[in-house]
Amino acid sequence: MPRTLQYRFDGPEDAPVLVIGPSLGTTWHMWDRQIPELSQHWRVFRYDLPGHGGAPAHAAASVAELGDRLLATLDGLGVQRFGYAGCSIGGAIGADLALRHPHRVASLALVASSPRFGTADEFRQRGVIVRTNGLEPMARTAPERWFTPGFAAAQPAIVEWAVQMVRTTDPGCYIAACEALAAFDIRGALGRIGVPTLVLVGAEDQVTGPAEARTLVAGIPDARLALVPGASHLAPVEQPAAVSDLLLMHFSTAWQQDTSAAIPVLPHVTAPAAPSVPFVPVAEIASAATAPDTVAPTPDDRYERGTKVRREVLGDAHVDAVTDTADAFTEDFQELVTRYAWGEVWSRDGLDRRTRSVITLTALVASGHLEGLAAHTRAALRNGLTPAEIKEVLLQSAVYCGIPAAGAAFAVAQKVIQEETTPPA
Repeated sequence: MPRTLQYRFDGPEDAPVLVIGPSLGTTWHMWDRQIPELSQHWRVFRYDLPGHGGAPAHAAASVAELGDRLLATLDGLGVQRFGYAGCSIGGAIGADLALRHPHRVASLALVASSPRFGTADEFRQRGVIVRTNGLEPMARTAPERWFTPGFAAAQPAIVEWAVQMVRTTDPGCYIAACEALAAFDIRGALGRIGVPTLVLVGAEDQVTGPAEARTLVAGIPDARLALVPGASHLAPVEQPAAVSDLLLMHFSTAWQQDTSAAIPVLPHVTAPAAPSVPFVPVAEIASAATAPDTVAPTPDDRYERGTKVRREVLGDAHVDAVTDTADAFTEDFQELVTRYAWGEVWSRDGLDRRTRSVITLTALVASGHLEGLAAHTRAALRNGLTPAEIKEVLLQSAVYCGIPAAGAAFAVAQKVIQEETTPPA
């Protein structure tokens, strides 16, 4: 059975359930300023990601696993159907649930979210930095990612509170969440999200900004956009009144389906009517866009599986560089490598990727093929080896493969490790 999540309820026990999810590095307290308003109409369920906010540090390997744990938690409470609002990775969890369990989600709000978060390389690089330096680099740079400069300057206490949320997060769970976001990509599946969806984004969000929001709106058949002025990534913290109004408007008007299954105590309670007090939100919800034609994903085979694993291990930048330089003379060789090395051997279940990286580093030193050592040192860091462990692999190789070969390998690996593990300024 999936592990469950740390949670809390606010609001009347007999009201329909509204689930709200946090972003990476935050806790359920990022929604504190929405609770007084939302809990008047719904039984608000908030949860923490693993290792966040004091939650048990049982890392989850994917967004889907986080969704499964959320459903297991709700199942244990008798909640079957619910509205859902989530920020950033919390939004990814909601979108994943709407795709895999559409009968559970009555209405959806995606806040500062995206069908794909940046590039896989960016998030795996973030994991390498945290594994080497701890969470302090992420905590130090959180304010500039999360808030507008004016808000950060005017609200130092809130900025410090945000920094402390990151510092108190379990590093292993943070790294696992980065890996989950690196692998998350639902661009080809947006057309299958069949619930009314609000896409809410801060106008000055530099992490998942208006461009990503418009991609969601263009792809989801029944989606509307709300652009919040004067807000960056943590819009619920920076512009709480506007976000509260927009969520209240969306869930009051778009939650048309029966929500009785979400209420374990009084099974015949219907969804609440829209409040009589008129709303004048700072941002407005735009009309729904026409969904484009979607392309069904092609079946997986050894080449496609190999391409996926090769990108996960070596990074998009490396694979793109190799692909861009391939021509009619080398393309067959690159297909051979992708299909057999990555689609078969690297994809086997017999060894984990950490172990495969140890073997690969040793083999490259032993064979003297140091031209591939830089790429596989980066891969080893992304696969979970620390610089100290890579040093031990090279020391072991020195004994059995020769001092000169290991010395040259140390020079290559040292440069890569410095590049990959140095936090951003």
